[in-house]
Amino acid sequence: MRIEDLPEEWPVVDSREHFKGYVIGVRTDTVRMPRDEVADRDYVVHPGSVAVLALDEDDRVLLIRQYRHPTRHLLWELPAGIRDVEGEPLAATAARELAEEAGYQAGTWHTLVDLYTSPGMSDERIRVFLARDLSKVEIDFDRRHEEFDMPVEWVPLADAVERALMGMIHNSPTVAGILAAYAASVEGFALLRPADAPEA
Repeated sequence: MRIEDLPEEWPVVDSREHFKGYVIGVRTDTVRMPRDEVADRDYVVHPGSVAVLALDEDDRVLLIRQYRHPTRHLLWELPAGIRDVEGEPLAATAARELAEEAGYQAGTWHTLVDLYTSPGMSDERIRVFLARDLSKVEIDFDRRHEEFDMPVEWVPLADAVERALMGMIHNSPTVAGILAAYAASVEGFALLRPADAPEA
């Protein structure tokens, strides 16, 4: 059997929206299951996100620290953001987030990894990009709320892997991006997809 996630959609016989906020919504779908049974499935509706693993010439990863209220933690994360501009290519969204949150631009972009953050409860999907050939840019972005004080740190990739495995970094796209970059570095990043690779 081929090990690859495949699109599949079971019939939805009813759908109810319970909440619609600025970014997310909450919905219950009544889904027709095998043996003609139906069951309710609650989930969070999310527009999707992008994240950027920026890697400098010394194989250091750019991390930012941000307060995340649902977890009551200051988390070390990759620059990231929601897909909030209709029709904008994902790589352009990622480049905007890298500039706004960290003050860098990249000359080389690849798709690093695609993931669903929590597929049992949310439809959010994240594309994590690998950005290299970095240069500093001026930040022309009004930072407010959680983004007001976001320190930037450069961490050697091997140290970032160790911190992820030791439970010191918890943000899921950050952990996935760090481990994927470390694995991809073995082949000199030759196996990575282009930045505009289609999403399945």
